[in-house]
Amino acid sequence: MSTLPRRTLMTSLLGVLGLAATACTSAEGGHRSSPDGAPGTTASPVTVENCDAEVTFAAPPQRVVLLDSAPVTTLDGLGVLDRVVARAGSFPPGYFADELAARLEQIPALSEEIDATGHLQISQEVVIAQRPDLVLGLPDGVTREGLAAAGAAALLPRTYCGDLGERARFEALYAEIEDYGRVFDRAEQAASLVASLQERVAAVPPAAPGLTAAVLYASRGGGPLYAYGATSMATAQLDALGIRSALEGTTERVFEVSAEPLLAAAPDLLIVLHEGDVPGHEVVASFADTAGLRALPAVRDGAVLPLLFNFAEPASPLVVEGLERIAAWLAERGAAG
Repeated sequence: MSTLPRRTLMTSLLGVLGLAATACTSAEGGHRSSPDGAPGTTASPVTVENCDAEVTFAAPPQRVVLLDSAPVTTLDGLGVLDRVVARAGSFPPGYFADELAARLEQIPALSEEIDATGHLQISQEVVIAQRPDLVLGLPDGVTREGLAAAGAAALLPRTYCGDLGERARFEALYAEIEDYGRVFDRAEQAASLVASLQERVAAVPPAAPGLTAAVLYASRGGGPLYAYGATSMATAQLDALGIRSALEGTTERVFEVSAEPLLAAAPDLLIVLHEGDVPGHEVVASFADTAGLRALPAVRDGAVLPLLFNFAEPASPLVVEGLERIAAWLAERGAAG
C-alpha cells in the first residue's frame, strides 16, 4: 500500500473514471425547488463535472454515505446533513461546533480505522450495503464503477482530482459549493454560504510583509514527510495572507520532501497538518524529532503551528476557518501586518 496521505491515494483512482455515474433514482427526470425549498421535479437532470467524470443526478440524493470529513460543513450549510445515513473515517470534534459534533455522533459509523498515513480502511461492499445514492469520497478500494453498478454516484473534492493545472484559489471552494447546491437542489442556500465565506476571507488581515512558510504533513510513526505545493488549498491560504510559500516552485498538490530542501529554504513559519486527537504540542515535538528538522529557524523559534488536516485541505468551509486560525496565530506572534 502506498504511504501517501489518503487524499493523494484518491487521485490514483481517477485514470479509469471515463464513465458517467448516475444516482440511484428513477429515470423520470431531474428536480426543482418548490417555494419552501423542498425538492420537486423537473424535466432535466443535473450533471456536474467531477474530476474525469460527468456525474448525473435525476433527483437530489436522499441517502448519502460520507467517507471523508471535509464535506460535513458544506452539507450542514446547505441544510442536507440529515441525508447522511452512514459515515466512515476520522471526524475529530476539533473541526466542529458542539451541536454539529453531537449530530455527527448520531450518524452510524461504518469504520473508524485509519492507518498511520491517514488512509481510511473500508471495503466497497460495506459502503454499498448502505444503499447510498451518493458517496462522498473514494478511499482506496472504493471505485466509481463499483458504486455505479450498485446505483450510487460518487463525488470527490476537486482538490483531489490530480493535475488541476492552476494555482489553488478560494474561487475553487465557491464553485464546489455551488455544484453541491445544484446537486441537492439548494442553490439559494449555496449562494448564501458562498457570500458568507467570501466576507470572512476578505476580513482576514494580512501577515507582516516578507514572511515565508512551508505547509507539511508528517506521517505518524516516523513515516515520510510531505509538503504542499501550488495546487493545494494551503497555498491559497498563504496567498490570502500575503505569505510566500517556501516551496512555491513545485506545482504538485502534495509531494514527498526530505529535510535538505526545507533546511535550504529556511521558511520563517511552519504549518504542520495532522489528523486524530493527538494534542498539538505533541504533534510539533514528534514532527521535529522524526523529520530531523530541529535545526530549522522556525522550529528553534517556536514558529510552528499544528493544524488539523481539513483546516487546510481539501476545499471546504473548514479551509476558511483554517485561514482565520492561521491569521489569529500570526497576530499572537506579532506577525500580522
